[in-house]
Amino acid sequence: MAEEAQEVAVEEKPKKPMLKIILGVVGLIVLLVIVVFATLFMSGFFNPKPVIDPDHAEADAGHGAPADAHGKKADGKPGKKAKDSPELARFEYTYMQVEREFLVNVSGSRKVMSVQIAVMTHYDERVFENVKKHEFALRSAIMDVMRQTQEPDLTKPEFRKDLAQKIRDAMNTLLEKFEDFGGIEDVYFTNFIVQ
Repeated sequence: MAEEAQEVAVEEKPKKPMLKIILGVVGLIVLLVIVVFATLFMSGFFNPKPVIDPDHAEADAGHGAPADAHGKKADGKPGKKAKDSPELARFEYTYMQVEREFLVNVSGSRKVMSVQIAVMTHYDERVFENVKKHEFALRSAIMDVMRQTQEPDLTKPEFRKDLAQKIRDAMNTLLEKFEDFGGIEDVYFTNFIVQ
């Protein structure tokens, strides 16, 4: 009989640590759930989403498909960034400097043209992300446009303006090919040297 009492006592002891482990795991899971819900609540996840009037969103995003709350249009193209202006619906222009300069030979001449450019858009940051993403292809296209310059072209009054438009068109064509949207409004020369 003494042996049976010892066996019963031995069998009951392992149950207590197992019970503690199960309660500890359940307590940890409850704590994790509380932390997740508190984080979602503090980040505004449970706040009601703003209702967007499709007519108003289309006026803010420009022509075409209506834009959602993040400026993205239903057709997948970036929406225009609206300025906070009570008087007019105006769009914010943003600029990006292309980091490396472009150096090419002038066609039919011993002269060299060195330019540095900046691009401007009134669409969102995805345009600049696409420019960075396709930097090598864009550099090649820009240099191809610049290589078409001949020495007599350098003396024309509208040469720089025409070259900027050709570069803009080449960049937009390439971006439309790869991303289905160009978005570059203007190209500006921040440095322009012909030697």
